[in-house]
Amino acid sequence: MAARYEIAEESVDGPFYLEKVLIPEDSEDDYIYDEVTVDDELSITEGEEDLETAVKAVRDQTEATECTTQWVSSPKHPVPKIPEVVDDFIRNYLVKMGMKRTLDCFQTEWFEMIHKGKMKADRMEFVPDAYTHNQILDNELKNIQRERDSYKQAAFEAGETIVKLQRERDFHRMQHKRVVQEKNRLIEDIKKLKKHYASYEPALRQLNEKYQTAVRQKMLVSLERDRAFSQVQNLDSSLRTAHSSPVTRPALKAANPPQEREKIQKSPQKGAHPPCDNIASYDALKDPNKNTKHPKDSEFPASTRVNPYLPQIKAFSSVNTKSANFSLSKSFKAHTMAVSFLALHPRKMIVASSSDDQLWRLWGIPEGEMIMTGEGHTDWLSSCSFHPSGGFLGTTSGDATVKIWDFAQGRCVLSLEGHIHATWACSFHSCGDFVASCSMDNTAKVWDLNSERCRCTLRGHVDSVNSISFLPFSNILLTCSADKTLSLWDARAGLCAQTFYGHKHSCNYAVFNATGDTIASCDSFGVVKLWDVRSVSAMVSIDTGPHPSNQVAFSPNGRMLAVASNDGSVKMVEVASLYLSSLIAHDETVQSVIFDHKGEYLLSAGSDGAIHIWS
Repeated sequence: MAARYEIAEESVDGPFYLEKVLIPEDSEDDYIYDEVTVDDELSITEGEEDLETAVKAVRDQTEATECTTQWVSSPKHPVPKIPEVVDDFIRNYLVKMGMKRTLDCFQTEWFEMIHKGKMKADRMEFVPDAYTHNQILDNELKNIQRERDSYKQAAFEAGETIVKLQRERDFHRMQHKRVVQEKNRLIEDIKKLKKHYASYEPALRQLNEKYQTAVRQKMLVSLERDRAFSQVQNLDSSLRTAHSSPVTRPALKAANPPQEREKIQKSPQKGAHPPCDNIASYDALKDPNKNTKHPKDSEFPASTRVNPYLPQIKAFSSVNTKSANFSLSKSFKAHTMAVSFLALHPRKMIVASSSDDQLWRLWGIPEGEMIMTGEGHTDWLSSCSFHPSGGFLGTTSGDATVKIWDFAQGRCVLSLEGHIHATWACSFHSCGDFVASCSMDNTAKVWDLNSERCRCTLRGHVDSVNSISFLPFSNILLTCSADKTLSLWDARAGLCAQTFYGHKHSCNYAVFNATGDTIASCDSFGVVKLWDVRSVSAMVSIDTGPHPSNQVAFSPNGRMLAVASNDGSVKMVEVASLYLSSLIAHDETVQSVIFDHKGEYLLSAGSDGAIHIWS
């Protein structure tokens, strides 16, 4: 083996010492080592080969090795260490102290003595272990002192952090106490306010009742005024046209008081006809006067009358009604359950709503304040319709009845029974003496309000009749059915005049436009069709699906079509361009849509019980 000496300068962890490093046999250098012969001193002569002699020889060699060589361990592999000699100790000490000139003088004199042979090897002793241990301990002491200083610094910073946290804790504790005090004070104030409000609650309830009564009286006075005005106009027109046609009686003006009318309804007079369930024969239809008539039966007006509101409709045509112009202006909760239908007052800005909660209500628009509430049906309400005079309301329900409500009396004045299944819709004749209803029993009926009986039953549909409406100022009825067809009927004869085919799914609603020459219909797959009454054909088809369409409504000028969709939106269709857009605000299905008289407002109602007003 070859030996190598190295002298290293002092490091952070302490000085390095000169060591004799033994190079192992598996060194990677190219040096060729000579073979070492067996030491003769360790050889055992022949004749002395016994166990005791061998053990003694091994022990002597081990003791000699322990005196000359010490092994130190390395983290990676063991490195043999030879104890430091005095000269190396001196060199390391001088290097450590930085005494370079003294080290140079010592090196010069030391090597001169070795060269001249004056240095005796037997007097070169090793450095005592105490010095080495002192240096090691001195290095450990310095390391511990450095660690102590770092710990002191960390403890000082931790102390400052603790003081800071304590201050923050005290601050937050004070804030918490202050908040608790404010909370207790607010609780006391709320309790005082509740007691104060409780003392005023009876007075507020009384004032609210007075306000509701005043609003109701105001509406009734307004209705009476309109009624008197319309009567004056009717008398004036009847005086002018007395020579050409008989005068029709006012709507619901019976000869007997309401008590006698109810008695007549429950116990029909002898000779009075029950509700009509058959279509009259052809001979009878040629001359209806040949039939046995009820004394109080009303006469259908002539079909040649002209709609007096056409000039106003033409005036409204200048209103720019486009879907982009509508925005949500007001919303209010109208019912606790789904709103099934909306109906507009003939002249006033009042809308009626019917609901699944078995109630109907009147609302003032655009403010959205409730005017009146009515209840009396035993099942959900499907629709409602205003009487042409504006003083009555017709409602249909799942209890298979049609009820007529008088706003002046605030109660139901007539209940029409004859359908065997739920009634879906009703529509008043423009003269006010007749109301038509449709039902799930596949039929529609025309009722005389003066004689309080069914004048005729319209049979022809093979499935539920879902909607019915009179063409304004005529005797023509429009119905649509789940059998995918629309039909036009002559209300006087009870006969079907025309049937429209084209829908592929159940037809949910159909309506005339203001001029009466166009029909709009929608079905359960969202398909909307426009029909030309004169050519009896579908002019155009618009697909708003795939969700069902529940109702359609024309704007007063006929340029826009609103569609109530099952996807919670109101589809707006421009009739001229067929441009389709959506108004989104409802959380659930939209059941009904309606325009106001001028087309400035659009109202929508849905299954969420809310009514939205778009302007």
